[in-house]
Amino acid sequence: MGFKGTILTFAKETVFDAKTGKGQGFGIEASSSNECQWCDNIEAWREGTVKTVDLLREGDQLAVKMTGAGPGVCDAFANGTELPKQFVDACHEISQKCKDRGAYILIDAESQHYQWGIFRLGMELQQKFNTDGKVVLYNTYQAYLKSTYDTLAKHLQAALDKNFTLGIKVVRGAYMASDPRSLIHDTKQDTDDAYNQIAQGILRQEFRSFGTTKPFPSAQLLLASHNKESLVKAHETHQERTKAGLPTVPVKFAQLHGMSDEVSFGLLKLKDDAGVAPEVYKCTTWGTLPECMAYLTRRAIENRDAAARTLDEYSALKSELWRRLAFWR
Repeated sequence: MGFKGTILTFAKETVFDAKTGKGQGFGIEASSSNECQWCDNIEAWREGTVKTVDLLREGDQLAVKMTGAGPGVCDAFANGTELPKQFVDACHEISQKCKDRGAYILIDAESQHYQWGIFRLGMELQQKFNTDGKVVLYNTYQAYLKSTYDTLAKHLQAALDKNFTLGIKVVRGAYMASDPRSLIHDTKQDTDDAYNQIAQGILRQEFRSFGTTKPFPSAQLLLASHNKESLVKAHETHQERTKAGLPTVPVKFAQLHGMSDEVSFGLLKLKDDAGVAPEVYKCTTWGTLPECMAYLTRRAIENRDAAARTLDEYSALKSELWRRLAFWR
């Protein structure tokens, strides 16, 4: 169907509810890795993630939820303390396997209670594996957070200082039901504006002082969204700058499997003068029912506006049907 590849996610994760002050590990045994040097939760997470890597082909992507490794890892993320060596070793093993396979890793954004620790680990892994202008790992930046613009600027500076390529995945955000409301933009329009500002700034290599008074670091961009307007605008900017010989960064696009197919197919139709379509991926999540509960809950919330998208999807499917019928005539 023209998709560049797939994104596979092992669903196991821990979600921290700011309202109750408690973390809920979906499909995770209630134990702490601090009790012993070997943690069954970490090993189960490693095995599930490695199984996912084994399903990937060259060019595919692994989306990984770090909190799926259990309470010991989550406590270290939340408290800013040293991560269990067993977990760090597993992260390096998984990163190397993906690099050897020619696949990519998307480190998912998670509950803000854990996110700063996840960012810290992600930057350490990127410094090790994102070398020679190539990307193996991407961090995920949630545009609905008021802090994201500052966070991304700090990470761009780190990439510039330490000479590695920053992998940037941008999403709007999916933890509004559990994260503190004060951390999130006041309106949806504010979030839309932030998303577009980040995407356009990276594509134009003009982000704060980067690209003006200081060099823009090596970076690659993945825009994960179901918002057609944002993605089409980003693609147009990338094409315009490429044709004009202006600086930009490589960009890919992604949507969830089974959602917003009209956006995905619409992007595939935006071919350049050489007939090359944008790189579009579809993301599929797998796991047992308990492991998938947090994911399914977020998707249910996100799909509350599904009725409003029905007409667009119907039109897109009808157009695709006629295209395929025309091909076989």
